[in-house]
Amino acid sequence: MAACERDITIDSPWDGDVLNRHDGVVSNGTLTATMRGQAWPGARVTVQGRDAAVGADGTFEAPMRLVPGEQTMPVRAESASRSSAAEVRLVWDAASRPRYRFSVDDNVQFLRDLSLTPDDYPSLFDHWYLGFWRQMHEQYGAKIHLNIYYGDGADFTLPQMPDKWRGEWRDNAGWLHLTFHARADKPDRIYKDATYDEMAGDIARVHEQILRFAGEEVMSRWTTVHWAECPRDAARAVRDAGYRGLIILARAPGDACTTRYYLSPELCDHIASRDLSKDFDMDLMFLQCDQVVNSVSLADVRPLLEKVAGNPHTGELIELLIHEQYFRRDLERHYQPDVMDKVRTALEFVTERGYEPVFWQDEFLRD
Repeated sequence: MAACERDITIDSPWDGDVLNRHDGVVSNGTLTATMRGQAWPGARVTVQGRDAAVGADGTFEAPMRLVPGEQTMPVRAESASRSSAAEVRLVWDAASRPRYRFSVDDNVQFLRDLSLTPDDYPSLFDHWYLGFWRQMHEQYGAKIHLNIYYGDGADFTLPQMPDKWRGEWRDNAGWLHLTFHARADKPDRIYKDATYDEMAGDIARVHEQILRFAGEEVMSRWTTVHWAECPRDAARAVRDAGYRGLIILARAPGDACTTRYYLSPELCDHIASRDLSKDFDMDLMFLQCDQVVNSVSLADVRPLLEKVAGNPHTGELIELLIHEQYFRRDLERHYQPDVMDKVRTALEFVTERGYEPVFWQDEFLRD
């Protein structure tokens, strides 16, 4: 929620907000935006050492000047009998522009296929699933991020995956990434109550295998943990494994699945209204998923994206997400015959609108 210390409340921006060109005026390498908050009647308030405009009730407003990257905005309030201080930590995304990424969760079936009959696939892209994603890259420039399971919960685990395509993974790492998702699809909400050690162990096992059969080049510092939830300690294990960014999905109050990790509903709703936030204490960024493509009808893909893109605070970054099982004819309960058309429709939309395909780690995690 908004940063607060005793007698000062900072209402806007919130601690961790990532600001962009739509949040103020850009000039001479700085972003001038507005801070608003509450002190007490009669207080003199300064923001970045400059006097703020203070109302009779103690509400204040002041311009603040940001430089590219991370910074802390100090606020002080003083009167004859008291004084107080607060601060808010912010990020200015100075390279702000329309960007998108396409991520795919729950991947394991195509890996199982490759492992069972490797001789049938001289190239990775002889498998229809990876062939489809390569086609999307070639046609639209899409960058595809696959979050994978350690096993299928039955008879396949990643150690069975051959390393014969290791060079091909490396050669295509500029547009195709692999990262940890979970140890398996079931049980549902697998990390709802996970410990640090449980999460760390599962990540380590998946990472070991990705490094073996594909190589470090395909790995990323951004992922989505299965069901997008885990306690704070387990999220610390995600961070300690090298990840710095996670995808969240805003949910209505009362939903059984949070899909927001350890974040409060209030903060999750705020992030959903702004695209992106950083938990400075955890050194983790959280980005709102704009559309789970398999969860909407083909006819609704474009109208719903129009709504997202039409809001300057949600339309700068678009995260598209889908799940592998909806591509699989053999998984009749999940299969959607029009799933590839949904993907194409989403990609046509972002391409027509001039969105640049990116990996989020290249945009916000350059250290």
